[in-house]
Amino acid sequence: MRNPTPTNTIRELDWRSSDGIAVRLLWNSVTDEVVVAVRDTRSDESFEVQVAPADALLAFHHPYVYANRPATGHSMAV
Repeated sequence: MRNPTPTNTIRELDWRSSDGIAVRLLWNSVTDEVVVAVRDTRSDESFEVQVAPADALLAFHHPYVYANRPATGHSMAV
């Protein structure tokens, strides 16, 4: 069996953009980690927050509620 490479382990499950805010829901198929990545295209500021899989959709739709959680320590944004 072939080991997955970093380029195919991260999958974008959903994406949305509104008023200059882009939100991505990312899943690492190897570690089973879920991250919500948010980018403000106007200010070029961004953050990522790791969430429990059960909270993924809620965090995707309301990322700023989760924004004060500790950073993931790595970037899954591809």
